[in-house]
Amino acid sequence: MVAYVIIPGIDGSDGQHWQSLWEQQWGTSAVRISPASWSAPDLDDWVDAVQVAYDDACRQDSRVVLVAHSLGCWAASAWLHKNPTSPTGGAFLVAPPDPRGPAFPRQAAASFLEVSAQPLPCPALVVAGSNDPYCAPEAAADFAARWKARWHPAGAWGHINSASGLGSWPHGRELLDSLTPQ
Repeated sequence: MVAYVIIPGIDGSDGQHWQSLWEQQWGTSAVRISPASWSAPDLDDWVDAVQVAYDDACRQDSRVVLVAHSLGCWAASAWLHKNPTSPTGGAFLVAPPDPRGPAFPRQAAASFLEVSAQPLPCPALVVAGSNDPYCAPEAAADFAARWKARWHPAGAWGHINSASGLGSWPHGRELLDSLTPQ
């Protein structure tokens, strides 16, 4: 069995987002971060929230996987670099925004502007859309390479969020399962 830490992007994931649907399916095996700064993200606050959720998830199972979307990818990456020896079964990083891209929410997420992709201490998979308004596919592929993560171009699904109309995103679950074989 696996426990999951759900790390949404800015403002969290709404009820139609694949992360929320997966969290419902996983029940007590999933723990969502709860930063105080959902709308004006502070990187330290988000990393601390990942730690709290990770600690809760460890009580469920010794094998913990991070499931991040959008800005949550950078919070997951920062937490992993701060905790390289914490046993983590993998990091599923979906639609990381480009902090240097034109659509990045610079004012709202100013503390995320200096993040950089460095090799992660666990298996990782980066999934991104070919038409994501927050990150060009070339930038997402570059993040994957610098994170030493597998790269999966997902096609024209935008930011891979509720607006993408993916529902519970069965293909995403297949990708997650390929990262974390039982």
